[in-house]
Amino acid sequence: MQGAGIDAVPAEHPQLETWRQNFKGVSVDHEATGFTFFGAIDDLWLGRDGKYLVCDYKATSKNGEVSLDADWQISYKRQMEIYQWLLRRNGLEVNDRGWFVYCNGRRDLADFNERIEFKVRLLPYDGNDEWVEAALKDAAATLHKEELPGPGPDCEYCRYRREAAERERGALD
Repeated sequence: MQGAGIDAVPAEHPQLETWRQNFKGVSVDHEATGFTFFGAIDDLWLGRDGKYLVCDYKATSKNGEVSLDADWQISYKRQMEIYQWLLRRNGLEVNDRGWFVYCNGRRDLADFNERIEFKVRLLPYDGNDEWVEAALKDAAATLHKEELPGPGPDCEYCRYRREAAERERGALD
């Protein structure tokens, strides 16, 4: 971390091991919806200023450098922001800056030799969890409705299903 200029150390917290477990994680009983929300963090660092920093590990194997610039990586950013929101609701002072430890399997090596080598990059991300509360309330309201919601205009699965249904109807005509 010091080599990357990150002024933090691995955090020690009595709940850290629980927070890392799938199906347990960091949880919040959300009074406004009556639901419990949780997420399992990968790591937690403690800054010299006393604020916690969320760290999320990602792995891939692609040519070129990894980044957070692809449209689909908004899901990574939202995940980070939800972790920050959960930790804040558990009483922690959390830095808006989080870190992605992105491991990219090297493709430039001539031989595999039963070993994968990675290039590791630390990518900062300044999260903003202001959207989370409204999104949770909207999700709860949708779950309580009698009717299913309409297809989302940006939903790839919805577009696929619509086009598949149109082709099926065309084949039957």
